[in-house]
Amino acid sequence: MPDLSSRPRARFLRLAETHRPPLALRIDGESATALTGDTLLVALLTHGRRVRDSEFGDGPRAGFCLMGACQDCWVWTPDGDRLRACSTVVEAGMSVLTRPPPAHWPATPDLTQSLARKAAREEAGNTMEPGVSA
Repeated sequence: MPDLSSRPRARFLRLAETHRPPLALRIDGESATALTGDTLLVALLTHGRRVRDSEFGDGPRAGFCLMGACQDCWVWTPDGDRLRACSTVVEAGMSVLTRPPPAHWPATPDLTQSLARKAAREEAGNTMEPGVSA
């Protein structure tokens, strides 16, 4: 079993509908599971605290409107296609990235700076985002 002690707790905790069949997917290259009928947003937030990092450098995103209007939950396929996590249903074998694939979506300077700040916090042993409590 992987050591999850260094990972922040998931933002979502499943309390109901646990009887649905599980599906395997990959999130940022790591194996993950979701339940049949889950959206990518649910899958991402049951495995971590964010959906993606804003390409404008203003930090992690966790979705906002939950109905496909605000565009705050864009994630990417390894091929560079964008998906709205809040309205895309998980499919078995699906692979998603929470950061743009560099070959298709070059990182903006703001995103590069934001990721560097995050790496520095992690190196210092602080995995929490500023202003986020456990």
